[in-house]
Amino acid sequence: MQIDKESQSGEASPSSIVFRLEPRSGVPTYLQLVHQVEHALRLGYLREGDQLPRVKDVVASLSINPNTVLKAYRDLEQKGLIGGRPGQGTFVMVSPETVGLPELTALRRSLVTGWLRDASTAGLDEDGITALFMAALRDFRDRSSESSLAGRDRQRGDDGVVA
Repeated sequence: MQIDKESQSGEASPSSIVFRLEPRSGVPTYLQLVHQVEHALRLGYLREGDQLPRVKDVVASLSINPNTVLKAYRDLEQKGLIGGRPGQGTFVMVSPETVGLPELTALRRSLVTGWLRDASTAGLDEDGITALFMAALRDFRDRSSESSLAGRDRQRGDDGVVA
């Protein structure tokens, strides 16, 4: 995914996202588009009111079937994230709360110059890094849920009722 307010020719583009595909990922094309929009929303690259690329532009740039793009947009619309405006295009309808762009940039930079570089130096390829990260994320979630359960248990009185 590329986030860009200008097209490659340098002229202003009505959309702030340019889709990219990973043909070897095993993820269906429409889902790759859905995930890219969802990630751009979570990271604050797309905001409420931003326009998504027109279907015909996505089809032309990626050489994919228009039904694939329509399926992705329909999925996003069913999730309440985007909506079409007849004659105008498809626009972001909601913008979730997110960490500010400066904070995200700093976190990303520290990942790239720290943990990711260390993982690569240790000999992990991209798939190994992804697997390790996903395992660590699961551990983090498990510990977080265990911590919240333990905190709730400490708040209980002898009769088991939350104070």
